[in-house]
Amino acid sequence: MKNIIITAILFGSGFLSQAQEVGLQLYSLRDQFKVDVSNTLGLIEEWGITNIEGGGTYDMPMEDFKTLLAEHNLNMVSVGAQFGDLENDIDKVVKNAKAFGATYVMCAWVPHDDNKWDLEETQHATDVFNKAGKILKKNGLTLAYHAHGYEFRPYKNATLFDYMAEHAKDFSFELDVFWAQHGGADPLALMKKYPKKFVLLHLKDMQKGIVGNNTGHEEDDTNVVLGTGQVDISGIVAEAKKLGIKYMFIEDESSDVVSQVPKSLEYLSQLEK
Repeated sequence: MKNIIITAILFGSGFLSQAQEVGLQLYSLRDQFKVDVSNTLGLIEEWGITNIEGGGTYDMPMEDFKTLLAEHNLNMVSVGAQFGDLENDIDKVVKNAKAFGATYVMCAWVPHDDNKWDLEETQHATDVFNKAGKILKKNGLTLAYHAHGYEFRPYKNATLFDYMAEHAKDFSFELDVFWAQHGGADPLALMKKYPKKFVLLHLKDMQKGIVGNNTGHEEDDTNVVLGTGQVDISGIVAEAKKLGIKYMFIEDESSDVVSQVPKSLEYLSQLEK
């Protein structure tokens, strides 16, 4: 809860409440981590953020990295996992998540040939996630698949994502609102359609004028300050509060991330004023 208090001090009271917390996906600062791990973690602390999503240690020994996290009051809520590990080395995934004391395990990409993604790939991924998710549940962890855009291709009268959501028995989803919209979906409509399927959010706005596609790829600098792009961030945050989604991670992949994140935090703090 410390991040709520600090953010309120920095940016004024806003939508933040006991039920919602804004964190950061560490990939946002991938370039900064290459230069100095400790100072980059310190920057996150300065922003008033305490909950993070990551999963790696930036070539540091696990215990040394965890010491730095503690020094900067950072809590690793969610860790990433490779699809191949979920399929073939689930013990590795469990061990890493438990080492960080995480609650969630997220997978952000399913490897596929070129741009080929159809029912066969969807069914295979769904089967892998259900099998892995069941094992993670037994270990007190929740698996969340982060759809990346290619899943929103048409299937019957819906999409391949709909197939996945309807067959997700032992896993949930992390909604990246940028990639959902980029893939042709309406992220807010998805939340309303599947109110119990999304357990985490990636808050990320898309530059106005960008036209999406089904590849799951886009230029990094199309990520803009929350509230300045074409994604309905305010509606999404309000719906997340209604649904009780606790953790929302800002992910800003742009080269201007250091200047943009504080502006995004300020925008979020103003939503319910």
